[in-house]
Amino acid sequence: MPKIASFNPLPVLFCAVAVLLPCLVAQAQGLDSSVQTETQINRDSAKSQQRVSSLAQQTQDLLYEYRAVVRETEALRTYNDNLERIVTDQRDEIQSVNRQLAGLEETNRGVVPLMLEMIEVLERIVEADIPFRIEERRARVARLRDMMDQAEVTASEKYRRVMEAYQGELEFGRTTEAYSETLPTTGQTVDFLRVGRTLLVYQSSDGAITGWFNPVTRTFEALPDRYRLEVQDGLAIARNEKAPDLVMLPVPGPEGVQ
Repeated sequence: MPKIASFNPLPVLFCAVAVLLPCLVAQAQGLDSSVQTETQINRDSAKSQQRVSSLAQQTQDLLYEYRAVVRETEALRTYNDNLERIVTDQRDEIQSVNRQLAGLEETNRGVVPLMLEMIEVLERIVEADIPFRIEERRARVARLRDMMDQAEVTASEKYRRVMEAYQGELEFGRTTEAYSETLPTTGQTVDFLRVGRTLLVYQSSDGAITGWFNPVTRTFEALPDRYRLEVQDGLAIARNEKAPDLVMLPVPGPEGVQ
């Protein structure tokens, strides 16, 4: 039989490996370069994304700031419009006050003489009336006259006080009162009974003296003894010490008054 030569595969394999090795190395290097490139791309992409996110945040912040500025501008415009209306209204009010002051000055020139005349009339009323609380009423007239020369008192306040004095005099005609005062003729302190502006009678505390102010003669005169109890009862009624009742007092008729 012919002898078959033996075959050794190792050299062939070595040769194949030797041939493939450079290719593998080249492929590995290419793959590594691709990986590096992709990694760099990812890094650049991440940086780009960060810049995009940062720009987006800045844009959003600028948008918020812009909107805030727009709101503030609108608020300022509204405030300025309102302030302008207020200033215009105040200007009109000042002009109105100036016109009123000018008119008030003219009114004062007419009112002041009127008040002075009213005080003079009030004084004549007090002196012509029955002399109840005469010193108190004269003092009030004197205060009014002094008040008219006081610059710190406004014209309206002066007019109010004059009218208040007239109101007080008017109330005297509607009321009854009992009070103690010195009798002008003797200086003795007696109890006076005033009935409106019609009658003024008096009586000493012991009841020994009873009299009245005669509006005809304008003097204080003694009354007959029959009026002693009547005047005493009238004083008690005026002081609310006794229930209201009918009392007989010497009221003069209208024909007796001058």
